[in-house]
Amino acid sequence: MLEEILQKIDNEQDLNKEDLVFLLGLKRREDLEALYHRADLYRKKYAGEEVHLRGLIEFSNYCRKNCCYCGIRRDNVKARRYRMPNEEILSTVTLAEKLGYRTVVLQSGEDMYFTADRLVDLIKRIKQQSDVAITLSIGERPREEYERFFKAGADRTLIRFETSNRVLYQKLHPDSDYDERMTQLKWQKEIGFQVGSGIMIGLPGQTMEDLAGDILKFKELELDMVGVGPYICHQDTPLKGNDNGTVEMTFKVIALTRIVTRYAHIPATTALATLRQADGRERALQLGANVVMPNVTPVEYRSAYELYPAKVCIYEDAEKCHGCIHGRIFSIDRPVSKGYGHSVWPG
Repeated sequence: MLEEILQKIDNEQDLNKEDLVFLLGLKRREDLEALYHRADLYRKKYAGEEVHLRGLIEFSNYCRKNCCYCGIRRDNVKARRYRMPNEEILSTVTLAEKLGYRTVVLQSGEDMYFTADRLVDLIKRIKQQSDVAITLSIGERPREEYERFFKAGADRTLIRFETSNRVLYQKLHPDSDYDERMTQLKWQKEIGFQVGSGIMIGLPGQTMEDLAGDILKFKELELDMVGVGPYICHQDTPLKGNDNGTVEMTFKVIALTRIVTRYAHIPATTALATLRQADGRERALQLGANVVMPNVTPVEYRSAYELYPAKVCIYEDAEKCHGCIHGRIFSIDRPVSKGYGHSVWPG
């Protein structure tokens, strides 16, 4: 069966759910390398050689939601909460631009202190002072607010759904709705945003059939960016005591996401680097990924933005992180993009 599926990949035929489940179950190293080689060929053909860097600014860790896996969930009283003042956010954007990052990702919990008016003002000021694309990763908001953000100058959104299994989604998100999340993704694209989403791999209760469904959902949504990273268990959440996701399954999902979506930007995530510090990012870039998101958040805040424990690079300042990331990318003979890294979907 493997040879038949690999032939489908070589002929650029669509894979079905059965194909994906089979490939997710591969264990032999030579079989995995055959899959990863093909994913890298797809990456070269559809996404190019350049690695796109997005400067990540974690500007608030307040959150109104109570997602069961997340360290900054509303009910985690151990979290040290913070909000960056606007002027500090703006100076961090300036630093990111100085370091050569042509995209900044403004990421927070669902913090309603940052009203639509405050965010519109912030977006406009960023666009006035800096030549960068702006990605908003701020959770669910009314459509009219996102329309205002787009009009103000925001270019992209990132709002993950974590699993396409409705039952599992509800267990993980007790105060969220699956259909609302999918609806938000669809109308954000209608507004004109380049839209990103993604999943965690290795969630308690997740199956390979679920992961196959997730990959097909990425294609159905025509996502401009897909973030896939391992689940890392946080001790101060209802899921404490569960095993982490694995690096190998994450690699498989990255490779298959590249083959199925073709054009989507795919990050080599920090969570992956946390579980495999030596070469997690580099390996991901060699089997389908083409984006890295260096952290430019001021060091004093980084340890408090603890979605999961033991995150790498929380004590490195932005300049040191910049040098490290460039060195890792150059070590695998890949160029760093000097452009904004906009969507490469045709049309």
